[in-house]
Amino acid sequence: MSELITLELWHVFLIVVSSLAVAFLVMHRIFPPMERIRDIRDLSRESGLPTRPQPEPEVASTPERSVQEEGLVGYRAPPWLGVYWKANLTLIGPLLLIWLASFLLPAIFAPMLNQVTVLTGFPLGYYMQSQGALIIFIGLTFGYTLRMRKLDRRFATSPPESADQRNYRNRLLMAYLGFTLGFLLLIGAVSLLDAIYTLPPGAISWFFLLLTIGVYAVIGLRARTEQLDEYYVAGRRVPAPLNGLATGSDWMSAASFISMAGALFLLGYEGLAYITGWTGGFVLLVLLLAPYLRKFGQFTIPDFIGARYPGSATRVLGAIICIIISFTYLTAQVTGIGIIMSRFLGINYMLGVIVGLSTVLLCSFLGGMKAITWTQGVQGIIMVVAYLVPVTWLSLKLTGVPIPQLMYGEALQNIIRLEAEQGITSSYIEPFNDWSSLNFIALTICLMVGTAGMPHILTRFYTVPDVHQSRSSVAWALVWIAVLYLTAPAYAAFSRWEILQDVVGRPVAALPEWAENWAQTGLLTISENSPDENGPDNRLQYSELRIDPDLIVLATPEIAGLPTTVVALVAAGGMAAALSTADGLLMVIAAAVAHDIYHRTLNPKASLRERLWLGRIMILVAAVLATLTALQRLAIIVQMVAWAFSLAAATFFPILVMGIFWKRATSRGAAAGMLSGLIVTAGYMALTSILPDWSILGISSSAAGIFGIPINALVTWLVSRFDIPPSPETQAMVDSLRHP
Repeated sequence: MSELITLELWHVFLIVVSSLAVAFLVMHRIFPPMERIRDIRDLSRESGLPTRPQPEPEVASTPERSVQEEGLVGYRAPPWLGVYWKANLTLIGPLLLIWLASFLLPAIFAPMLNQVTVLTGFPLGYYMQSQGALIIFIGLTFGYTLRMRKLDRRFATSPPESADQRNYRNRLLMAYLGFTLGFLLLIGAVSLLDAIYTLPPGAISWFFLLLTIGVYAVIGLRARTEQLDEYYVAGRRVPAPLNGLATGSDWMSAASFISMAGALFLLGYEGLAYITGWTGGFVLLVLLLAPYLRKFGQFTIPDFIGARYPGSATRVLGAIICIIISFTYLTAQVTGIGIIMSRFLGINYMLGVIVGLSTVLLCSFLGGMKAITWTQGVQGIIMVVAYLVPVTWLSLKLTGVPIPQLMYGEALQNIIRLEAEQGITSSYIEPFNDWSSLNFIALTICLMVGTAGMPHILTRFYTVPDVHQSRSSVAWALVWIAVLYLTAPAYAAFSRWEILQDVVGRPVAALPEWAENWAQTGLLTISENSPDENGPDNRLQYSELRIDPDLIVLATPEIAGLPTTVVALVAAGGMAAALSTADGLLMVIAAAVAHDIYHRTLNPKASLRERLWLGRIMILVAAVLATLTALQRLAIIVQMVAWAFSLAAATFFPILVMGIFWKRATSRGAAAGMLSGLIVTAGYMALTSILPDWSILGISSSAAGIFGIPINALVTWLVSRFDIPPSPETQAMVDSLRHP
């Protein structure tokens, strides 16, 4: 048996390598090598050859030098910078306290708050974690952005928007608005045709998936670039609203689209840690990191680490950690692709992973960050539409009001009633049935801090024109994300209501067709032999139903009997979620190897062609390895993503923040801090995997970063205090980061 499995894996490996290699060579022939004007001029000066004139970009971007270059020539802070920085810190402090109280106090007092109901039947403790905290986060983000805009105007540091930039932004916004309207009309047309002619479900699924993938490919072809700046950072001219949409799309991965509502379905109140954690991190981004990274103005996060903490060791260590985090996250996306392809296209999971990842490679190769940005804008629209349509339909069907974010309070009250009738003792809305309150808070903090340390998200703030737009893009990103995250608890509640009311209690032999369909994917199992307190029963009991969290969003349209078009739309949305995040993660891995390790460290004289080939090879290698790892189905998607966030929280966030806000931080301190945070966090994950019953204070492996974060900060501080202070050039660089 083991030999057969080994042979099958070898066949899969050969198929993946040969397919991707052919695609790799074809795309390399089709699309010309990218050139960076500065590199060509440098080469021409060295060889004595004349420089070819280069075409102007479509929209002129404001020329600027990176902070790294400014610091090296002796940046001097203006006299007013101290006043500006003090005003900024005075604003950040209270906002951080509000941010902390908004999720910490509701968690501590959840049992007491749940005694009060608000709006349509929400227990107050549940409401504060599912919606209240997120609304506060949006207010904090926009409040800080608007206040800093006034401060920038006071000190005359806010650059005016040029007419070209304004026209470019308006053209893009109109194009995406047109796509949204066209996509909605297409959904209506397909629904009408299905109602009239009863189209085959498989044909509709194939139509939506192929159509959306075709749109991504067309955008990639039109956005292909011949300049390295555009390949890595989209030319630094992405408008804030579009960058917010792309960031939100990059953020709303397969975990958000596929698994989060399922985690809420199974965990109840405890699952709300994912809602609060994955949104509260954007407050940390806008307050502590995004504006300063944009002012730095390079390509990657290891670029910043290598400049702020000079030395090859810190840059290479940062690049390796980038690869570890991104690969863990990438594997989760590939797993989501395989689930969707296997169920909705009728192909097995293994082939679904291969086909889906080939699509990811196609999107990544076409134009780098420029193509990925425009594609992620479309994918974000598809995701939001695909997520809202089914749950809005469910809300209308079950409550008569098509506003799920408001009406799922009624669903919660019906869940409470049905749980009492069916003898389910673990209440859906009551806190801490499965987790301790400490584990809930620890996971929330890890997800928040990990959000602010994720390389593929941080890199997006290099792509906007200036510091002001970096703040605005964080605010816009949180708005787009909130559309989905305010809806996910509604999705879980309506799905649970529907299953408890119409599925549980039916004869096992008479279960609906959807149960058989999803059982083939391995995400649903039903046991007829599980006895309840009244003895064996031929009717399905809730305890006999085993549902994987990855099932809920994808299967709910079928469970609720929604039209086939809606089912196919959800599949297209899930693919968009996985593809958009996988694109960004592959770029991070390729840049870490080709740019940070090879070009910046090992071979600074490497030619542009060598760097491009190495980057492409690393995309291929990462894709193949992620495919082989995803075939093992190591954990549910949301679990794998939580691991990635714990690693990001325990490695990058402390040294990035300390590098901006504390001039005394040194290279040795940062390297020691990253290593200690990585070792502690990964070690705790390994120990809890080997010894499932062992933990510290009941904290799960998903929240392992709660131990690594303080260790990283403490080690960085201690080593830096006993180390030689940073050079004047490095301290001047920190001043320049604070200069908007």
